[in-house]
Amino acid sequence: MSKIYVIGAGVRGHEEFGQRALELIGQADLLIGGERQLALFPAFAGEKLAVGSNLGTVVERLKSHAGRPVVLASGDPLFFGIGRYLLRNLPGADLEFLPNVSSVQYAFAKIREPWDDTVFISTHGRGLKEAVDRIVANDKAAILTDEQNTPAAIARELMERGRDGYTAWLCENLGGDRERIVRTDVRGLLDTPAAALNVLILIKEYEAGGEGARPMLGIADEEFATVKKLITKEEVRAVSLAKLRLRHDMVLWDIGAGSGSVSIEADQLLPNGEIYAIERNPQCLAFLKENLGRFGSRHINVIAGEAPACFDDLPDPDRVFIGGSGGNLWEILKAIDGRLPAAGRVVLNAVTLDTLTAATEFFENAGYQLEVVTVNIARTRPLTDYKLFEAHNPVFVITAVKD
Repeated sequence: MSKIYVIGAGVRGHEEFGQRALELIGQADLLIGGERQLALFPAFAGEKLAVGSNLGTVVERLKSHAGRPVVLASGDPLFFGIGRYLLRNLPGADLEFLPNVSSVQYAFAKIREPWDDTVFISTHGRGLKEAVDRIVANDKAAILTDEQNTPAAIARELMERGRDGYTAWLCENLGGDRERIVRTDVRGLLDTPAAALNVLILIKEYEAGGEGARPMLGIADEEFATVKKLITKEEVRAVSLAKLRLRHDMVLWDIGAGSGSVSIEADQLLPNGEIYAIERNPQCLAFLKENLGRFGSRHINVIAGEAPACFDDLPDPDRVFIGGSGGNLWEILKAIDGRLPAAGRVVLNAVTLDTLTAATEFFENAGYQLEVVTVNIARTRPLTDYKLFEAHNPVFVITAVKD
């Protein structure tokens, strides 16, 4: 098998090929590519082979060809292109790549935005949920969409999660006569028709003060939207998160997430992890989604459902926080015990002796290492003539480590 040259075409077409690329194409006797790339060389004297959906045919043709083949691709062949497939199926030493400007590079140049801090996502052949998971985990994303996972579909999923705080750039038909670039927001994408050839760029916007103005831990209780102030208090939150002993890439289940205060602060401690905030109360869910948008949280997946029935579709946890059990504590702990790995941790906040007794009984019978800390909080009352303390109900912070 002879050397195979894989040459990228620029977004503007023929004039963006370099001299060496044109020389190699001129010397070739087999030109392989998409219809648009092949159309750039109407006078090519050799054989042309259009790339269809069956890339295996292309590989077999290249293996059997004894001449001088050239494969044309869009932009950079190794950037969501045919290059990856060729490297998996042909010897790397037989391939030489000549990249060009990709559509994503071109799009960022047009909107005058640096792109070295961007996550790149292709929805081709992938699920919408996986794509949006990656979008919300990052501040800047460039998405290559397809017929099912359109910009509007991505926008609907973001809004459903309460994660619509992005500036959106819809970049269509780049380099062509019908090139169009529209700046809007996530909601505006719902009403913006999109051409089939597009790059969607999403750039996170923040509330006044920005994410950098927030502390890593210790967000004031008043900053959270919540139901009747049903929230894990700031000081209890800090103790609970310390007892969880989170590492950067862990999976955390937050059961009875309520306003999401624990998940939101844990999000800062899990830059490469995933959090599943589980809540059954519709009113709490509404506040939870509002808080996720307010704080720009990135790794939190909202699970609307009853525990433990909703656990089946979740990845196994490394850590579990239980802020509320909805009367299903024993069933929840049994389900967690079946999924938690050795040395996994459960931290449970109990405000009643009944919950404390039931939880400690379960963990002791199951052979967990157990610790209970009583947290008594009293805060000074603001705007009074005298410095008086207002006491809060004690909270039992139960930490159980699977042996």
